[in-house]
Formats: sequence, structure tokens, C-alpha cells
Amino acid sequence: MQYHIFSPYRVCPLGAHVDHQHGLVTGFAIDKGVDLWFDIAADSKVSLHSETFTGDVSFDIATPALVKQGHWGDYARGAKFALQKRFKLEKGITGVIRGSIPVGGLSSSAAVLIAYTMAFAKANGIQLEPFEVMKIASEAEREYIGLNNGLLDQACIALGKKDHLLMLDCESNEYRLIPKAPNMPDFELGIFFSGLTRSLMSSDYNLRVAECKTATWLVQAYENIPLKEQGKTFLRDISESMFKRHRDEMPPRFARRAEHFFSEHKRVREGITAWETGNLEWFGSLSKASCESSIHNYECGSPELIAIYNAMLETDGIYGGRFSGAGFKGACIALVDPSRKARIEREITDKYLSQFPQYKNTFRVFFCKSDDGARFV
Repeated sequence: MQYHIFSPYRVCPLGAHVDHQHGLVTGFAIDKGVDLWFDIAADSKVSLHSETFTGDVSFDIATPALVKQGHWGDYARGAKFALQKRFKLEKGITGVIRGSIPVGGLSSSAAVLIAYTMAFAKANGIQLEPFEVMKIASEAEREYIGLNNGLLDQACIALGKKDHLLMLDCESNEYRLIPKAPNMPDFELGIFFSGLTRSLMSSDYNLRVAECKTATWLVQAYENIPLKEQGKTFLRDISESMFKRHRDEMPPRFARRAEHFFSEHKRVREGITAWETGNLEWFGSLSKASCESSIHNYECGSPELIAIYNAMLETDGIYGGRFSGAGFKGACIALVDPSRKARIEREITDKYLSQFPQYKNTFRVFFCKSDDGARFV
């Protein structure tokens, strides 16, 4: 194959469940991800083979995007859909795609969408900056795949830089890449995959997004602020002081969603200071507090993920961590002391499988490092 794109997975240590409400988020691209090898086709046919999923995919890139087919080829069709809104596409590709670790919670969907977007752009002579790739891939996931996410996943994957923490303001789309402080201890990222898989589309992900928007509506109604349609309503539209004035009047579930948003906003701001000063213990403690709020205020987390998180709290060598991704399936991530990896893997595995022995063949532990964003290799 003539071309090779590496599109990394991502982890988000702080800024959980707030990107879709225009909050502040942080993240790393990591050195595990999706590889796409491809040749540019002589015609408009796209032919794809996956080493991870069964069945091949083929479609015409020049025709209008059809409805979802319900399998892995939808992500390629989604990239086509979003690109077609901006550009005329005439050349297809023949490609092979492979994911490097078969786990959920690391935004593999965003990684593959970015890879396909970059590949189709290359085949059609379209020059895209990383920020444009990020926005096109996000649009594909929202409007074609149907997941009402924010920009966090795509931003980490498209903009990430090795040994830098990405901070993105999802309201203004302003971002910073903050280098690791010289005095910061070495760390790696531990990924503990529960063995439990479930599509976000069949989880409560979209319901939580709607609950956040409803919390905003409630506060605005109490404040006599004119309401906008839900699609244009975000918790960032109201101030924390407004929320606190009306928290006790609101139905508790909506108050908890807003409480998570505003407390996470503070944790991200503190986390930036911790990162800039090299204080990994403080940064890790904020990530743990983020997970506690995700459990109690955002109310996500399967029993499996909560068991892994509780095991992390009791294991030496872990600075902090939280659920990865939406928190309804998949994995927990942690910032770990590299010298303690073997012991950490053994202890987490023993504690988790003692509670959930049915996952002994699918529970997995990986360690990785931060990496640069999606790129041609």
C-alpha cells in the first residue's frame, strides 16, 4: 500500500462528560491507535478490509451517502458524508485498517473517522489542517453515526503532541498544548479493559446529554432567560452562581448533572496548574475526584468499571485515574509509576477477577505513553 496513516487513540484525565456542554477538557493522544494503509483508486470506488472486524466494505465515494448499514463500514461512509458537504469527491481508495488494541473507551470511533477523513482528502487532492480534520470527523459522528458528542475525542487525536497535555475550550475551540514540566516524575498511562463491551448508541450517553441541556433550561426558566431550542442549549450558557441559586428547586437528577459540569470545570483549571508545576500527585488526585463525580453526579459507570476504579484506589504506584470515554462500558485509565507496572497489573487483575471471574478471558491491561496526533507515516 502506498500510503499509511496512524490515528491514535486518546485518554482524557480531566474534563469528563463536559465537552458536549461546551466545557473545558484535557487529553493525550497515545502511542496505540488505528493504522490505515491505502492506495488511491483509479475510479470512485472505495474498497476496505478490516483486520479487526469481519466482512469487507465497498461503496462509491462520488454518490450521495446512503443511510447507515449498521456495521464498521458506517464510519467510512460517515467521513464521506461530512466531506461531501464541503468538497466534490471523485477518487476512492483501496485500503486495509487495523486497531492496535481491541478495547473500548479510547475513542476508536473518532480515530477511524479521522483516518478515513485524511485518506479521502488525500485521494481527492484536498488540503486539510488538523483542526479542519477534527471538525469534519466530529460532524460525521454527530450527524451520520448519531452520537451527540463534543470535540474532545477528535481534538486529542488530531491535535495531540507527545509529552504535552491538550487543553481545549469546547465553547471557543481555543486550545493549548502544554509541555510536561521538567520536574515532573516519569509516568505512563495504564489502560484496564473490563472485558465488557456495549455500543454507546445503546447506552445512556445521549440521554445524559439531554439531561444536561434540560438542567440548563430549568435554570434559565427560573432566571427568566429566553430559552433556545435544545440543540443550541449548553450548560456553559449559565453561570455557576445562577445554578447555585436554583439548585434546590430543581429535580435532583438535573441538579446532579449541572453539579458535575461546574465542579469538573474547576478541576480542569486546577489540573492545568498542577500539570504546569509538575505536581503529578495533585493532578492524579483531581482525576480521581473527576471519577467520583462521574459516579455520583453524572451517574455513569457499570459495576465492572467501578470495581476496577476501586481497585485502582487501593493500588500503590497509581497517581490517579478515572473511567475512559463515556463511562458506560470499556476501560479505566490511570497515570502510573512506570517502575511499578508489573505489580500494578497483577494487583488490579487479581482484585477485579475475584469479583468478575467471567471476564478472565477478555480482561486486558495495557501500558502506553503520550504521542503525536494523527499523521501520515
